Amino acid sequence: MTVFPFTAVVGQEELKTALVLNVVDPSIGGLLIMGEKGTAKSTAVRALADLLPEMETVRGCPFNCDPEGPLCPRCRDAAVRGGSLETERRKMRVVELPLGITEDRLVGTLDIGYALKTGEKRFEPGILADANRNFLYVDEVNLLEDHLVDLLLDSAAMGVNTVEREGVSFSHPARFILVGTMNPEEGDLRPQLLDRFGLCVRVSSVMDKAARVEILRRRASFDADPALFLARWEEEQRALARRIAAAKARREETVVADGILEKIVEITSALSLDGHRADIVIMKASRALAALRGKASVGDEEVKEAALLALSHRLKRKPFEDVEGEREKVQSLLKEL
Repeated sequence: MTVFPFTAVVGQEELKTALVLNVVDPSIGGLLIMGEKGTAKSTAVRALADLLPEMETVRGCPFNCDPEGPLCPRCRDAAVRGGSLETERRKMRVVELPLGITEDRLVGTLDIGYALKTGEKRFEPGILADANRNFLYVDEVNLLEDHLVDLLLDSAAMGVNTVEREGVSFSHPARFILVGTMNPEEGDLRPQLLDRFGLCVRVSSVMDKAARVEILRRRASFDADPALFLARWEEEQRALARRIAAAKARREETVVADGILEKIVEITSALSLDGHRADIVIMKASRALAALRGKASVGDEEVKEAALLALSHRLKRKPFEDVEGEREKVQSLLKEL
């Protein structure tokens, strides 16, 4: 078991909220975490795994197929033959993309020799198969090779991974929640990938001496007795997991009134953003936030908090302007509304 509130950094609460919102509503579009090295970005993402709920899947399916569809070829064939599919409950997971991963390991491989001999397809699943309906975590996402970024973009856009080799093709569902971490000092992201992240959070080191001392105490406590340290946080961890499950259950019933939609459009129009993805993300994130707080409908506060998470990485940046300048733009606009 891992402990979600493990360390303290500037932006920690926003980071935790953004991760949890993607669990409540996976269609929000994932999260980009920006910050210098040593700010517990990876720790926070990996700690999320213990809070993830269970999902219903087709029994034995390597692609975690949803019984309601879409289905992989294997599950489609089984449904045609038997009429119904056996199901099982599996806990959602955080699947990590290893550094230096190859294209075949990411998308999977086709056995061409077997296909030519037998006329049947034999597919060795890759990371995208494992990540279907789970979180896909990419550390140092800004350093990912361009051809791998293209593959991620295709799968993220279509929700399907297609592998073609020598005229033989195989497709399976690949709907994942993309979470990336990066140090902005090491380079920027391609605009196409940047826009694919629904939310973005900037974290930085704590400068307050008392807070830094508390971090040291917690680390020393964990190193001395990990089991005891985890036990101290267990009830808080379980309570948060219950809140997330309850929020998922009532998310669709949470009302987003026309006045709230108008407020969202007012914000995005004032910033002259391209496309409509930002509007959709703010709507979904504010609804998930209201559900997490047990509210029956979305209010102005939820919209403003969701906008801070959804907009800063989508603003048109002037030359030499950093991300902090982008965040200040959003905050200034929200104060006026």
